Amino acid sequence: MLPAFLGAAVLLLAFFNGANDNFKGVASLFGSASTDYRRALAWATLTTTAGSLTAIFLAGELLKKFSGKGLVPDSLTTEPLFLLAVALGAGCTVILATRLGFPISTTHSLTGALVGAGLANHPGAVDFAKLWDGFARPLLLSPALAIITGAVLYLLLRIVRPASAAPGKYLNAFHFFSAGAVSFARGLNDTPKIAALATALAFLKGPYGLALVGTAMALGGWFSAHRVAETMSHRITGMDPGQGFAANLSTALLVTTASLHGLPVSTTHVSVGSLLGVGTLTRQAKWNRILPVLLSWILTLPCAAIFSAAGFTLGKLAT
Repeated sequence: MLPAFLGAAVLLLAFFNGANDNFKGVASLFGSASTDYRRALAWATLTTTAGSLTAIFLAGELLKKFSGKGLVPDSLTTEPLFLLAVALGAGCTVILATRLGFPISTTHSLTGALVGAGLANHPGAVDFAKLWDGFARPLLLSPALAIITGAVLYLLLRIVRPASAAPGKYLNAFHFFSAGAVSFARGLNDTPKIAALATALAFLKGPYGLALVGTAMALGGWFSAHRVAETMSHRITGMDPGQGFAANLSTALLVTTASLHGLPVSTTHVSVGSLLGVGTLTRQAKWNRILPVLLSWILTLPCAAIFSAAGFTLGKLAT
């Protein structure tokens, strides 16, 4: 019975990960009025799914990292109750944020859930040095790097564009391509993080697990993305297609590079950071609306840890 609950929890987490994350890659298309919501959503679904399927071949390092090995004792990483608590802790956090319209990090949620369940098992079960080096440091550095990269790319593109005299239709094509690249990178980066929780299950192990997780993510994005889509598209910064292209290019470069090197960065943080980098330069950043989003980021890790710890403790009492 426990393996069935674990499988359901992993796929539920994947569904709401899609609801919270899938539209982030194409938010600039909708926010700049380059296309309507449905077309942006269809492009996000197609390219995110392509990234998820590519993860079968390229993202093995993230599968290892988010199984919890090295962060908690190896014996825990194959225990269904521990994995179930992590999936539920991260899932409850993502569901809550999605319902409230906050674009949070599934990476942060999973990290918090791993720590919470590990501490609930034993106070000394979590390797905090590993937590800092392998998880916290890239999560903290990535938004700052994204702000800088987004701003620099925008400035470079402003210099290059007049010299190239590229018609607007080419800019729109580049903008669409960059949005697809962000969604592809997100699928590549997030799918193995979630699938790692199912490595103890035969029916969700290996390529089949990655494919099922990718399918659940696509469905979640298609049916439940509208609240986070509004936040990402209209409440962070105003933008035109050129600004959106610069932010997307920055996000895609950083997330794809991180995925190939096994670094667990947050696509959410990188995407918002890139938009902020551009919005700060253009003075269109909406800081009064951004602050609640930043607060939700701070609360993500402890919220997931509490949910996960409670789930693990209750599971132990029940057995």
